[in-house]
Amino acid sequence: MDENSTARPGGAHDLGGRTVARIGYGAMALEHFADDRDAGVALLRRARDLGVDHVDTAAFYGDGVANDVIRRAFGASEDVVVVSKVGAVRVDAPVPLVLAQRPAQLREQVHANLRGLGRERIDVVNLRRADVGPGLLASGDDLVDLDDQLAEMTAMRDEGLIGGVGLSGVSGPVLERALGAGIVCVQNAYSLVDRQHEALLDLCVRNGIAWVPFFPLGGAFPGMPKAVDEPTVVRIAADLGVTGAQVGLAWLLAHAPEVLLIPGTSDVRHLAENVAVGGVHLTAEQRAELDAVGTSGAGRQG
Repeated sequence: MDENSTARPGGAHDLGGRTVARIGYGAMALEHFADDRDAGVALLRRARDLGVDHVDTAAFYGDGVANDVIRRAFGASEDVVVVSKVGAVRVDAPVPLVLAQRPAQLREQVHANLRGLGRERIDVVNLRRADVGPGLLASGDDLVDLDDQLAEMTAMRDEGLIGGVGLSGVSGPVLERALGAGIVCVQNAYSLVDRQHEALLDLCVRNGIAWVPFFPLGGAFPGMPKAVDEPTVVRIAADLGVTGAQVGLAWLLAHAPEVLLIPGTSDVRHLAENVAVGGVHLTAEQRAELDAVGTSGAGRQG
């Protein structure tokens, strides 16, 4: 952390050797700007004005739209830490995303991201392993040895194409095997109402690894619980005069200092609400009540 941490939404934390705001921006929503990229640029620049300096993207978001909007908004500026991910590619099929896990494919995807972003180096690249859900799971030919993948990722880091290596969709044993590669962050599904990876978060905390949850409010797929539907969340939100989504995100920030948020939106008003989560302070009693919501019936998985 540094002396400017108070100017950053949610405070500050290290991400791949860079100090960033704990509230960043998830770029998947930028695919909505395919036909109006200037509006997407304006949204990103507004996020930067609000203190957001960490953008999480992928070449397959909008089939390159997200990366193009980021390039237009920030160019090669080092003021914003850009994180991308590899391990899957966009295809023209009923299921538009398929895994691409082989080392040569990972390198191809890094270069695709570099071209789309207009950069010579990506600050952090996450390897989407697809060991755990929700979403795509590796099987058959998509099961690639972790050591082979990490050898390629670290080689690209040594070449200067990547600043730091992260992991996504991993289990505890996989992360433990990967620790020697200097993993800087982990992205898994995790929220107040989906805490099956609590033990994996604990492992990250013990090793100083940033934890960047996706689906941070639950509800990833139909039928899955949503944090905003929990009566305790609704009541605490009313008491604080904030939204249920803000309570769910504030709980994540308070749960562990290693948590970095990357909520995404295509709406400027919603963007401001997400950034304002850094100013939502839960009391010890409220945190305890929310902890109880998350642990009731929740399994622990490493």
